[in-house]
Amino acid sequence: MKKVLVATDKPFAPVAVQQIRKIVEDAGYELLLLEKYAEKSDLLNAVENADAMIIRSDVADKEVIEAGKNLKIIVRAGAGYDNIDLEAATANGVVAMNTPGQNSNAVAELALGMMVYSARNFFNGTSGKELRGKSLGIHAFGNVGKYVAEIAKGFGMKIFAFDPFVSEGEMVKFGVTAMASEAELYSKCQYVSLHIPATEKTKKSIGFELLSKMPKNAVLVNTARKEVIDEQGLLKMFAEREDFKYLSDIEPACKAEIEANFPGRYFFTPKKMGAQTSEANVNAGLAAAKQIVAFFEKGDITFKVNK
Repeated sequence: MKKVLVATDKPFAPVAVQQIRKIVEDAGYELLLLEKYAEKSDLLNAVENADAMIIRSDVADKEVIEAGKNLKIIVRAGAGYDNIDLEAATANGVVAMNTPGQNSNAVAELALGMMVYSARNFFNGTSGKELRGKSLGIHAFGNVGKYVAEIAKGFGMKIFAFDPFVSEGEMVKFGVTAMASEAELYSKCQYVSLHIPATEKTKKSIGFELLSKMPKNAVLVNTARKEVIDEQGLLKMFAEREDFKYLSDIEPACKAEIEANFPGRYFFTPKKMGAQTSEANVNAGLAAAKQIVAFFEKGDITFKVNK
């Protein structure tokens, strides 16, 4: 009997666990559950006999993958998968997958929510601004970017996007104007919403050179990864542009310096909150379970992210 381990330091909602269990057991597999574990050794012990593993933000590094002697597949319940060592997975014959699109609406709603919060001066009682008529740049037009565009249209924003992997025709379908380069996007838009993955090419790619091109009252919204930000460039932008605000779904390493020197110009969620809705929690967990069953029963590798 195949064993499917759900290893989540931040557990799925109970209703999600119940439905994951049903999918797994209906397929004739056994569900192993490891939640809120205290030590990495707990994960190493739990994965030892697992044939498949579902994780959230949990780290599946080389040590964890090699500890899974029977492991054939790891599914990250969510879009980002930089918490999986892809090289180690490939070297050990393990298929790594994500569940793209399952958290997209939740992340998009958070991005727009932070924009509203910032525009109204963090609800401090003073007169703020409106989003209607403001220019919004979407940096990467994948699943989340498309939801951001859809919601932003409801606010009456002017929407632009840059993504070298998405055609202009696809963007036009969503009422979005395509930009030819990152520089053009940042030069055009007062608000920029980041949705790029953290790769060797994108890490620290958003810095002063790009940010300084933004028009007056610039607002950068990051619901992607903190690693894509060049924090020295970010601090320079704060120092040289008093009109600049930074809103992020994860605290930067330079949080203390920003808090000390640039009050009223930032907002950071206390932990990564993009996927933290009951709907996204359920959707991503169920998708992960279904993908595991499809992999074992049909050899389906549609969402494979390693070579």
